[in-house]
Amino acid sequence: MPVASESATQRLRITLRGAVQGVGFRPFVYRLATEMALTGWVLNSSSGLVVEVEGLPDQLTLFGRRLEGERPKASVVTIRESAWIPVEGSTCFEIHASHADQGKSVNVLPDLATCEDCRNELLDPANRRFQYPFTNCTNCGPRYTIVVDIPYDRPNTTMKDFVLCPQCREEYENPANRRFHAQPNACPICGPQLEGTISETAQALLRGEIVGLKGIGGFQLLVDARQPAAVARLRQRKRREEKPFALMMPSLAIAREYCEMSVAEVELLESQAAPIVLLHPNPGTDIAGNVAHCSPYLGVMLPYSPLHHLLMKECPFPLIATSGNLSDEPIAICNEEAASRLKNIADHFLMHDRPIVRACDDSVVRLTRGRAGILRRARGYAPLGILVGRDLPPVLALGGHLKNTVAIAVGRDVFLSQHIGDLETLEARQAFERAIADLCRLYSFKPEAVVCDLHPDYASTHWAESSGLPVIRVQHHQAHVAACAAENHVEGPYLGISWDGTGYGLDGAIWGGEFFRVQGKRYERVAHLRPFGLPGGDAAVRQGWRSAASLMYEVLGKEQVFLESKGTAVSEARIVYMLDRGVNVVPTTSVGRLFDAVASIVGVARENRFEGHAAMLLENEIGTLRTEEAYPLSSGDWAPLVSGVMQDSRAGVPVSRIAARFHNALVNWIVEVAEQVKEKQIVLSGGVFQNRYLTERAAAVLESRGFVVYTHRQVPPNDGGIALGQAVMAGS
Repeated sequence: MPVASESATQRLRITLRGAVQGVGFRPFVYRLATEMALTGWVLNSSSGLVVEVEGLPDQLTLFGRRLEGERPKASVVTIRESAWIPVEGSTCFEIHASHADQGKSVNVLPDLATCEDCRNELLDPANRRFQYPFTNCTNCGPRYTIVVDIPYDRPNTTMKDFVLCPQCREEYENPANRRFHAQPNACPICGPQLEGTISETAQALLRGEIVGLKGIGGFQLLVDARQPAAVARLRQRKRREEKPFALMMPSLAIAREYCEMSVAEVELLESQAAPIVLLHPNPGTDIAGNVAHCSPYLGVMLPYSPLHHLLMKECPFPLIATSGNLSDEPIAICNEEAASRLKNIADHFLMHDRPIVRACDDSVVRLTRGRAGILRRARGYAPLGILVGRDLPPVLALGGHLKNTVAIAVGRDVFLSQHIGDLETLEARQAFERAIADLCRLYSFKPEAVVCDLHPDYASTHWAESSGLPVIRVQHHQAHVAACAAENHVEGPYLGISWDGTGYGLDGAIWGGEFFRVQGKRYERVAHLRPFGLPGGDAAVRQGWRSAASLMYEVLGKEQVFLESKGTAVSEARIVYMLDRGVNVVPTTSVGRLFDAVASIVGVARENRFEGHAAMLLENEIGTLRTEEAYPLSSGDWAPLVSGVMQDSRAGVPVSRIAARFHNALVNWIVEVAEQVKEKQIVLSGGVFQNRYLTERAAAVLESRGFVVYTHRQVPPNDGGIALGQAVMAGS
């Protein structure tokens, strides 16, 4: 904070940037200034929150400290600027109307889970909002999914057509009320209304019907998780064969009956983001076996909107709560759209008349290294900006093909969209285009260039090439490590380790087991997994037995492939034919495909029923076993490792021990390369590092040897985070 002069009265201007709108910051500042008998004003601008306050120097200094220490819980301040300015002789403190200045760099706040005060009112028969499913205040409720423009004021939201009744107007205009300038403020008299009843919806669920519920960020499909036939019907209609479904639990107490959870996992469940948290299930519950299928986890969330709270009061048991779409399609957000697109899935609908501006799926997190590791960044987290270490040029980053997100760079902020998904279908690509237009419109952003992946066949690459803008191409795995380094404010030099399933390499091969020494703009590939062939190319991504056959072919010869394989002679004979002649065999250095191969060899999984399925099962096999034993993997040569895995598998060594030895081999290889490269800072990124055992063990061993390890905190390690890396690399 700048030093004040010795004169009696001074005036201080404070500008706060970040997530500072829609969280009750203005009334907080008003109350604080009034309490301290200071004068001036506060307002929202397109860049953030601006405060001008006048008083004695020591009081202004104290005001600045309290502003930081007592600010609203949901706020995120990324930049604070203070300056002494000429005294104006203010006589009171006021909240001024918002104004739109030239540049828009304020963070739009994510949607926030219902706060305790609103939950209490919701269930209080004496309260005028008793059982009103759209209750909210400045501490909770929809934000990102209802905002049309910034600054965040009611006329710039989908609430603009709901005219406040006198009581709500009084709350909205009273600085002492927690609903002061709560933009979605409403009540049963003046606010949104349900089209249907909660009671009828609960009865439909009890009958085993599939319900289409209009939530905060779009429609959800709900079904009683205790009824296998109902779950099977949902899978068949949604075309989702085996990928696990998320569960909504009525309360934390009931969630504990079904799952193990640590203190940190409880904090995640009860946080304002209220994400889906991956938890280990307790044995012997009444959850239908086809909810998670072969996944070792249950994805659990708690009710996060008043409508969910009211429905779960009527249904005090676990519900599947999955996105309202056909697999690989975007989520439905409009009533008419849902009635058309979901008519062959849902038996019953519960809709309402509050419009949704943009779809926003539920976020998914898993505890790693004692903190949330985000696997899908959406509701509760998006679109909070990621503050990076330097100003970036105004570029639009398009992400990858799977788990797509897009991003824009505005000064030192990178605004990452919500999870869009895989760009496999026309509908998904249309959602991708809408997300680009929406993000640019919201921030009045005009990119000077567009950044895309090197892969020539990605839908995002095709869009970049047809955009008419200059195109910057960034290598996939370099973008991974750049993203992790950027969110952790790591400057080079560092060793970036990027492991995943698939990414287009600089040599045209499929990379995925890469080590880079990074210094400024230079990404030197210093090590990688020994290449092997993927018979059938993309087919091997789903069919891990193809990778296993390829590795066994190299290690043992083609005759032994038939003896060792746990598949059919016909399928392996076809693969051997391809490998013998090099027909449709794509070289790869992918650690993800190595996971698939080992999982197939030991009989854990011959195929990936969903992305990362085999690797997840192999990690889960370790259980509570802890050992220092490891297969050899020196210099990334997998041949001795594969030989050891096959020998142990033939000898009947428990799969848990084989899995642990395999994971430990990967850790030892990381340490080997780190000690050769001798860079103190280590950055871990890529989808393989969603593996908790691998990430935590690698970090622990590296840190025990003096290295500083950085992992993802704000964006996923998978392809959902590479748009951040692309934006940063474009500015290098």
